Amino acid sequence: MPSITIIGSGPGGHIAAFEAARRGAEVTLIEKAEIGGTCLNWGCIPTKTLKSSAEALETAGRLEEFGIAAAGGEESVGFKADMEAVVARKERVRKVLCGGLEKTCSAMNIRIVRGSAELGAGKTVRVHTEEGVEEIKSDSIIIATGSSILELPSLPVDHKRIINSDDALDLDHVPGKMVIVGGGVIGCELAFIYRAFGSEVTIVEGLDRLLPIPSVDADMSKLLQREAKKHRIKVQLAKTVQKVEVVDDKVQCVLGPSPFVENAKGGETTIEADVVLVAVGRTPNTVGLNLAEAGVETDERGWIKADGNMRTSAEGIYAIGDVLGPARVMLAHVASAEGLCAVDNCLGIERALDYSVIPSGIFTSPEIGTVGLSEEEAARKGIEFRSQVFQFRELGKAQAMGELPGMFKIICEKESGKIIGAHIAGAHATDLIAEAGLAIKNGLTAADVAHTIHAHPTLAEGFYEVCEAWLRGC
Repeated sequence: MPSITIIGSGPGGHIAAFEAARRGAEVTLIEKAEIGGTCLNWGCIPTKTLKSSAEALETAGRLEEFGIAAAGGEESVGFKADMEAVVARKERVRKVLCGGLEKTCSAMNIRIVRGSAELGAGKTVRVHTEEGVEEIKSDSIIIATGSSILELPSLPVDHKRIINSDDALDLDHVPGKMVIVGGGVIGCELAFIYRAFGSEVTIVEGLDRLLPIPSVDADMSKLLQREAKKHRIKVQLAKTVQKVEVVDDKVQCVLGPSPFVENAKGGETTIEADVVLVAVGRTPNTVGLNLAEAGVETDERGWIKADGNMRTSAEGIYAIGDVLGPARVMLAHVASAEGLCAVDNCLGIERALDYSVIPSGIFTSPEIGTVGLSEEEAARKGIEFRSQVFQFRELGKAQAMGELPGMFKIICEKESGKIIGAHIAGAHATDLIAEAGLAIKNGLTAADVAHTIHAHPTLAEGFYEVCEAWLRGC
């Protein structure tokens, strides 16, 4: 029976463990913190749980729009976020899912060892547990230790007035004014959540657009900035926080022109906040792993190097997930796919992972789903393409739901009509993007989708409509 030791129980680690156990391997799963990793405990699931509370509050504020009046004839009913209850609900969801993972491990005879791992010679892992040091030798090792929040020396986090995204998931109050440093995915998601809860929110982004990610089409960034304005979220682009100072229990933030944008305009300005949330990036969880001694190469920033089969430079040692860094794609579902790929290779099946079609979901208001190439990426590759958009508000289902902001956008090869990119903003966009991913994966054209009957009235009709519009050239 082959044996596999997996370090880290996040979406890459536990999925790899489950698959290896199903296929008859003896599996040991090492975890020093909470089972489920960042995604389940401090990332994907907690933020979406808070977002659900934020959406419920927003819907409650729109009841009159849907023809709902208070029983008893009261003129108005007020609602507000009870942050202790919101956080308690988030914890209940998290614990249910953590418990489910532990039960699955037990049912599949996956041994969980609690402690910090250190690589030794000859595919050995030393685990520093509460009881002492345990040495585990196996045929293969999969490193799935993930990443942590990047801290900036210029913005020292005190977890009270200057906080990180982990802290933002456990706040027991709604800050009156919140400045969010970083207009990427995490910053934007938390901006809309806390605005819905009642905070006055300002996003400070060093580049010239929100979501400044090559895979996110510029039209999605423009739409999100418009929606931020409608939600009364202030956005400061091409600005960076030069320094912060806590004065009389308030944080004074000095903003200046960004060094990352050529000819960024404006001088220094100061804005005041009750809380500054720093959301500027991630750093690899490799401290203490003893990578160098084990022969596992890293890049200049400490991210582990691996080939397409997830093999590192050390024989029998594989790496998956966030610990591979931004050269790959740092998403939970990518880590899971990499975990499955690593297990195949551990068990003697040569397989490289196909990264060509990876959907992503951004849980702002409205949501954004994206897969394939953006216009910027297609142009950089020298592809002749033509784009088409279809507005969410043109859908009957969107009108019925009262969810009008958003659009469907496709990018197709100009001559063949082959879909090479799809970007959706609007209600349930993160669910709707799946059809586009399937289309791109299978090389479908706009005609293939347009000639497929879609149910009415649904939001999914938008993908049909944008493909139909592309064929008409309008």
